[in-house]
Amino acid sequence: MDWKVFATVFGTVFLAELGDKTQLATVLFASRGPAALWTIFIVASFALVLTSAIGVGGGALVSQ
Repeated sequence: MDWKVFATVFGTVFLAELGDKTQLATVLFASRGPAALWTIFIVASFALVLTSAIGVGGGALVSQ
């Protein structure tokens, strides 16, 4: 694993995601009373992983 790439991608995506619509929507779901917080966390994480996978796949296709 290239740690420089890891740190660059992590830092860039982390800063870009702070305070965006996705985070605000997740806060909204979690604040709606007695909710299954682990379910919200897992589903929101899966959605972010899926959108990232689409971005990586699209980037790989464009670069070829």
